[in-house]
Amino acid sequence: MSQSSLEFLIGGNSHCQVKLNAKMANRHGLITGATGTGKTITLQTLAESFSANGVPVFLADVKGDISGLAKAAKPHPKIDERIKAINIEGYQARAFPTVFWDFYATNGHPLRTTVSEIGPLLWSSLLELNATQTGVLYACFKIADDNGWLLLDLKDLRSMLIWIGDNTAELKSEYGNISKSSLGAIQRKLIVLEEQGAELFLGEPAIELNDLIHNDFSGNGIINVFDASKIIRESPKLYATFLLWLLSELFENLPEVGDADKPKFVLFFDEAHLLFDDAPKILVDKIEQVVRLIRSKGVGIYFVTQSPLDVPEEILGQLGLKIQHALRAFTPKDKKTVKIVAETFPENPAINTEQCITELGIGEALVSVLNEKGQPTPVERILIRPPESRIGPMTGEERSQHIERSPYKGRYDTEVDRESAYEILKKRAEKNKLAEENENLEKEQEKLRAAKEKQEAKSRQTSRGQTARAPRRRSNRQSTTEAFFKSAARAIGSQLGRSIIRGVLGSILK
Repeated sequence: MSQSSLEFLIGGNSHCQVKLNAKMANRHGLITGATGTGKTITLQTLAESFSANGVPVFLADVKGDISGLAKAAKPHPKIDERIKAINIEGYQARAFPTVFWDFYATNGHPLRTTVSEIGPLLWSSLLELNATQTGVLYACFKIADDNGWLLLDLKDLRSMLIWIGDNTAELKSEYGNISKSSLGAIQRKLIVLEEQGAELFLGEPAIELNDLIHNDFSGNGIINVFDASKIIRESPKLYATFLLWLLSELFENLPEVGDADKPKFVLFFDEAHLLFDDAPKILVDKIEQVVRLIRSKGVGIYFVTQSPLDVPEEILGQLGLKIQHALRAFTPKDKKTVKIVAETFPENPAINTEQCITELGIGEALVSVLNEKGQPTPVERILIRPPESRIGPMTGEERSQHIERSPYKGRYDTEVDRESAYEILKKRAEKNKLAEENENLEKEQEKLRAAKEKQEAKSRQTSRGQTARAPRRRSNRQSTTEAFFKSAARAIGSQLGRSIIRGVLGSILK
């Protein structure tokens, strides 16, 4: 390319070229402008410059039209015209080393992280929880940590919430009062998030940062293109949460590098306003802190959005590079915005900044950079240099072939589901259920034994009663019968006796 190893050509005009000093590239930057004014091409050219100088890049492709980085530019009269206008020497169409990533694993390798790695702060923002619900979520993470239960995917988090709801009384003494209504609200919001495809993003194998911060065999920085065209429609909050997670992971894991000759890694956050929309103040403060400190880790952050006012003032004041494409001023509010934006640029006596912002053509911008001493340079109106890679997306077949040749092919494709909170709590629930069933069975058996014993006792009592009364009944029957026979016998005996006596006496008397 036409820039030295320590300067990146941004663009120029008939009397000057504007270059970004590589040593100042980790002071972050901002690319703004209305839709269709050339922000994507500017992002593409900057990504090329970093890659060509050995700096790995991560960028979000929100419209699906920047995959052309992996293919060389095609000749075009407008490109030739732009090269001549800027006076670029040594322009050469070329492809850049590119790796594609995608939550849905259709336009790139799967991109995953775990529930634990995101952490309760980002989760509370993602789910838009109130203070009470946020406290409950923090308690959930603390309970999981205390028990050594991994939170890897959505079913782990859901199972934890269910288990906590079933054991609030036991947990209250150590973790405080846990509202079941808050647990229910969190669970409902997780269901909505799952329908938006969040389960594809959460799980293992999780992305390793070293696989993003990588150079090819020629020393060019790998450009990681994250296809966000679908997720930004399905769940803008999830998209923003992922970018913030990535930022925090870099901050926590990368070592200090001090003032290096060039960044170690650069990130481009397109649709940057989503990072701050409806974000709680505690999260905005965290982002501000990370942006301020992460440059010492050799990381440069470049926000891409429509207006500088989309970025909080505290962060805006830390940005070294400012590239402003055209803004439209059709309403009083628009005109006020243009005026405020113009005031953020260092003055240049030769340029009416406020007027220029509304007059800029496609691919034209107002630019201010930091010089080698870290001082903002006066604003310049320039043409952005043409990219050396293809303008526009790859075809589906080209992308598929590119993914098949990727060095990460097969590394992240198969999801791993190791034992975590869900499996542990499921086994515990099954064990408790079995114990409960056994206990109930023993109780039923005990009841049956008691009933049987009672029946047997009753039968024995009845049997003894019958045995005791039987002789008396037989005595009564025998006495009646005997009385009859005895009476008859006496009668017969008396008559017979009298007959015999009469017979005997008669014989004697005769």
